[in-house]
Amino acid sequence: MLLRYRLTSVHLAVVYFLWALQGGPSSCQGQRHPQHVSFGYNNGWSPWRSWSPCSQTCGNGVSVRTRQCLSSREEAGELCPGNQRQYRVCNTQDCPPGFIDFRHRQCTAYNNKNVLGNYHFQWVPFQTGHSECDLSCLAEGQNFYYTFGRVLDGTKCYTDSDRVCINGHCLQAGCDLILGSGETTDICGVCGGKNASCKHHHSVYTTEHPASGLFGYNEVTMIPAGATHIKVTDNSKNYLALRNGNYHYVINGDWSINWPGVYNVAGTKVLYRRSADNQESFEAAGPTEENLYIMVLFTEQNSGIEYEYWLPNDHYNYHHRDQRPLLPKHHETTTASRELSTTQLTPRTSKAELWKPAVPQNLHPQPRLQRENTDSNDIVETPRLGKCGKCKKVKGRQNRIKQYCEKDFVFHGKIISKKTVGHETRYDVQVILTYKNNFPIVRREYVWVPNLCDCPNLLEKKEYVLMAQRHVNLEHTLNRILLESTSFVRPYRAKEDNLLRSLDQECAKHRYQFRKKFQT
Repeated sequence: MLLRYRLTSVHLAVVYFLWALQGGPSSCQGQRHPQHVSFGYNNGWSPWRSWSPCSQTCGNGVSVRTRQCLSSREEAGELCPGNQRQYRVCNTQDCPPGFIDFRHRQCTAYNNKNVLGNYHFQWVPFQTGHSECDLSCLAEGQNFYYTFGRVLDGTKCYTDSDRVCINGHCLQAGCDLILGSGETTDICGVCGGKNASCKHHHSVYTTEHPASGLFGYNEVTMIPAGATHIKVTDNSKNYLALRNGNYHYVINGDWSINWPGVYNVAGTKVLYRRSADNQESFEAAGPTEENLYIMVLFTEQNSGIEYEYWLPNDHYNYHHRDQRPLLPKHHETTTASRELSTTQLTPRTSKAELWKPAVPQNLHPQPRLQRENTDSNDIVETPRLGKCGKCKKVKGRQNRIKQYCEKDFVFHGKIISKKTVGHETRYDVQVILTYKNNFPIVRREYVWVPNLCDCPNLLEKKEYVLMAQRHVNLEHTLNRILLESTSFVRPYRAKEDNLLRSLDQECAKHRYQFRKKFQT
């Protein structure tokens, strides 16, 4: 059993690191920092002083800068809100092989020093799990460890962590590299942004009879350089493949199937997944440095390959300038496109049938856009923040009939994943069976819930019957499936299936009207 001791004083050998971190001889050798006093007002912060030298040459060090509260009054602390010190991460590049870890160096500073009397030991790091920012070191060859106070500022909380210790607290750096700032990168890759500088593209490739034949490669789409948050999914015996900007195959090319894993392509990492049940996907955070070409190696008929990505606004307008906005209610004669985007605007109603990627022959396919309408991706309803309360469950046969008749979509779906986006919850849903859809629906859809309260409460990997509506905002920049907190939701059972199959007749009987509201 390990015995634990605690040292009340830190050895002077490590004091130099803290001294250097706090700016070195900033107040020594006769040097003085001038105080920036403005005679226009009598309180406020001085400008920030310059950053101190980085505490490490590699592997995530920290630097500190300070400022001074300028006030002639005693209560200056109250007149200058905010922190006097600010820390940032620096020298984030990986250290060369054999480089000694910063925490390890702090332990070795006590080697052969008098600890616990006249005993000398060799010390190595030992993290107890009690406090990430304690300097606990294990005596080599012994069964005890010793705590030498706190680690120095800039020490990683754990070996593989990107968080660092400052004044005994484990802090996370924001995207601005400032510790504790809380700044995050938006989906466009902008630090502190609001998803306003990029747009979302989401389509389904539906060619059933490719020109190359069923047993060969066919191009699905080209994803332009600069794309972020790329996701391509398929669920068939076909194989996804990937070519780089030079048209060279990097995954599943030349009739050879690669192992699932991470591949370095176009300046980003592409995660390739393929499961035993034929679910296959490419995912990449981006941004990409060159065009990527999504290919498919056909071994059977295509059941629909879904892909999505985000592009900076100028790139999006260039590559998709011929794509029409959401159309008002009208018909247009056109042939079926090989890419079926996730929503067309002409309504249709169907009885229960297995999903199939049906393409109306008299419509121009239009996308179910999921980008922002002004400077965020929040939607129509006011989100319930902080006060969730108890979820309201729709009960009774009459409410079931009413919602079935009024909603745009009624389907049996499986929850694949759940994600918080702003003040909303987004579910990735596999559509298994449709009972009613006033608008086309594909086998993988995003279903949006305008709250963070788990109302309704949907669990991943579970199957449900969902009654949802289509949401198009006034600007025609949003077109998606919306599941409200008062929507009818039930775990899927055979009983629910039987009850739903006869509700078309109930709608006519009770003279309910299907919703036919169009945003023009």
